Amino acid sequence: MRVRKPEWLKVRAPGGPNYLRLKKLMREQGLHSVCEEAHCPNIGECWESGTATFMILGDVCTRACKYCAVAHGLPTELDRDEPRRVASAIAAMGLEHVVITSVNRDELADGGAAIYADLIRRIHAELPGCSVEVLIPDFKGNEDALRTVVEAKPEILGHNLETVERVHPWVRPGGRYWRSISFLGAVKKMDAGMLTKSGIILGMGELEEEIYQAMRDLREAAVDILTLGQYLRPSEHHTPVDRWVTPDEFRRWKEIGERELGFRHIESGALVRSSYHAKEQAREVQAGGPGRITEVMEADIPAPSEVLGPDGPVRVLGELPGPKLVQIGGL
Repeated sequence: MRVRKPEWLKVRAPGGPNYLRLKKLMREQGLHSVCEEAHCPNIGECWESGTATFMILGDVCTRACKYCAVAHGLPTELDRDEPRRVASAIAAMGLEHVVITSVNRDELADGGAAIYADLIRRIHAELPGCSVEVLIPDFKGNEDALRTVVEAKPEILGHNLETVERVHPWVRPGGRYWRSISFLGAVKKMDAGMLTKSGIILGMGELEEEIYQAMRDLREAAVDILTLGQYLRPSEHHTPVDRWVTPDEFRRWKEIGERELGFRHIESGALVRSSYHAKEQAREVQAGGPGRITEVMEADIPAPSEVLGPDGPVRVLGELPGPKLVQIGGL
């Protein structure tokens, strides 16, 4: 049975002239956008304003997160010419801000970091006025791979935590909660002036106390920008929606995060996704220095819901663990 969405989640179908122009350019260049692959509800608004998020390293992910619409399985052959083609397309579009993300490529030694770095440098060279934001995977905690991307000098480096610690191994079996947080903290050790960013999806079974704790943990890694959005189930094969978060709750998390926890900026709303209003963030938000967490933890360690089989990690399905109540202080 389809769950009826609340009124605040309704958006107009895309179809403006700039949206159609960008869609045509994407197809002509053989490029992928996470806007399309992940069924982003803001695709019409963002593309119409001339902002797009490009997905590199193919369109098949080596992980199978239970909330994600991107296809998973055996990865496609690595396209070494992709940075040139994507940079050329971005120059042709005349974008002011571009977001680059990718599928996970766990079979690659660097997870695709060299491709990211090549593309960042090409965009800066071909379109000097265009700021670059990258939303990277965890590269299995490989600090050398992270350094490769940091040294290419994107204006914003993002990596999404996605959910709270208890829910994390259930919906994101290929990742590790503390690996993701510490990965962001390590960025500040490499470049204290680089803006860092993360995102949490609400509505997958988390408690308010756990959201607060996840936000505190991200601040321990000195994350500057946070996005909070509503989970929308891509299909019946994905984890169900646990609840619809109200606009008032989203506003409250923004206030708590900025005033109490010290985030430089929070985008918080039902339809907010990682790249929402990204151009404004790149121009208006100033980076803070390093936090208490600056070393990568849990690098290249299988997640709790995986076991090592003869051919590598194998997912073990089970029940979502029950919540633990904690003292949160500021709510």
